[in-house]
Amino acid sequence: MVKIVPNAQPPVCKIIDYSKYKYEQSKKEKEMKRNQKVIEIKEVWLSMTIDIGDLNTKANIARKFLKDGNKVKATIRMRGRQQAYASQGVEVMRRFAEILADIAKIDKQPVTEGRNISMFLAPLN
Repeated sequence: MVKIVPNAQPPVCKIIDYSKYKYEQSKKEKEMKRNQKVIEIKEVWLSMTIDIGDLNTKANIARKFLKDGNKVKATIRMRGRQQAYASQGVEVMRRFAEILADIAKIDKQPVTEGRNISMFLAPLN
């Protein structure tokens, strides 16, 4: 006996084959998993001293990832004295986000975590 609607007054029950019921439930779960879209996070590495041409190249790579429906993590690793000028790295991130503004929005603002500065971009649609 399986409760169909347990909150009704009186509760609605049905007598069924339990193994058949479990089989149908597992089929429904498999179907749900198959229809589920998995969003991957792709990473693009930038440099604090990157020039506009290289920045556009990296933006085109990120644009391809975003068109596929993936999120993009942009990361800058600061080396040596660059750590004293982390604000320049954040500015590079902002320029990168401006280039991709037509196809992506900033999911997580640029954050300095130790030697790394990271930012997440998500597709607009």
